[in-house]
Amino acid sequence: MEDILKTPAGFYSEWTTRDFVVIGLGLTVCVIVVLANLMVMAAIFMNRRFHFPIYYLLGNMAAADLFAGIAYANLMLNTGPWTRALTKKQWYIRGALIDISLTASVANLLAVAVERHQTIVTMQLHSNMTKRRVLLLIVCIWATAIVMGLVPSTFWNCECRLDDCSTVAPLYSRRFLIFWAVLNLLSFFVMLATYTHIFIYVRYQSRYASRHTSELRHGQTVVNLMKTISMVLGAFVICWTPGLVTLLLDGLLGKDSHANSYEKYCLVIAECNSLVNPIIYSLRDDEMRKTFRGILCCLCGRRGRRQKEPPAVEIDSPLPEVLSVSAANQSRTTSKLLKLETGSSVPVPLAGK
Repeated sequence: MEDILKTPAGFYSEWTTRDFVVIGLGLTVCVIVVLANLMVMAAIFMNRRFHFPIYYLLGNMAAADLFAGIAYANLMLNTGPWTRALTKKQWYIRGALIDISLTASVANLLAVAVERHQTIVTMQLHSNMTKRRVLLLIVCIWATAIVMGLVPSTFWNCECRLDDCSTVAPLYSRRFLIFWAVLNLLSFFVMLATYTHIFIYVRYQSRYASRHTSELRHGQTVVNLMKTISMVLGAFVICWTPGLVTLLLDGLLGKDSHANSYEKYCLVIAECNSLVNPIIYSLRDDEMRKTFRGILCCLCGRRGRRQKEPPAVEIDSPLPEVLSVSAANQSRTTSKLLKLETGSSVPVPLAGK
């Protein structure tokens, strides 16, 4: 292996057509993931109707997906034959970025679940949390994610016990992989249980609210928002569960799990999750879809062309009341002139009256 690393020709001879295809497609998906989630964050920032705690958390979810796109891009640039040239520090950075993105997404989904449970139980559409509390919650989410990403490189690794090393993530302890996979899978079950309880409660309340039109509309709005969030959660669980199960089997069985033969496919599925959320937002939320169109029109220059066209209503036009009064006076003056031209008499008040 040392000869291959030292000889550039030997290094490049290890490349195959499959490597070029996988890395090319992977980088393409990463670029789309970054741009799509940037658009979600811009939509939430620009539209005041999204300035509520639940949308701030969804925006933070988009930030986690954007970070995941960057992490996957770094992984694509340090995989295949490039893997042999990585230093120990680069190994840890490559794994830490993936850990941080996953932990941030899981913690954010847990926060969304707690927020939805609190608001729906209290029969509200949006939480009463202040912006300062939401910001503090987001900071705690990222702090937890960074700590979990730094754990393997600081103390929980297999540098002193090579027989405990993982086959999927070298330098990672198999015991850490077991802990990390079990922790995330348990978080999935907690979120599923929370949303199941919310749906049961909403169905019970909708039967009672069906007698009142206003409460029924409010319940439908809550249900629509819950469906969107549930689709985001379902896509996350479906995309990440195969990868977590693979890590769990690798931690339990080691080389006997043959995880290297299918872990790339699990990674591709997990990468697609960061692209699914913007699609769900655009399909489920009409207001989000309109904001996306506005952003795209602005980027394409359509808004600039529209501004060149003369406006239908002048900004400095008179008030409607002034227009009505002036129109009435003008009609009276016109009628008097017509009477004078035709020789008709104009009524004049009598002197004694």
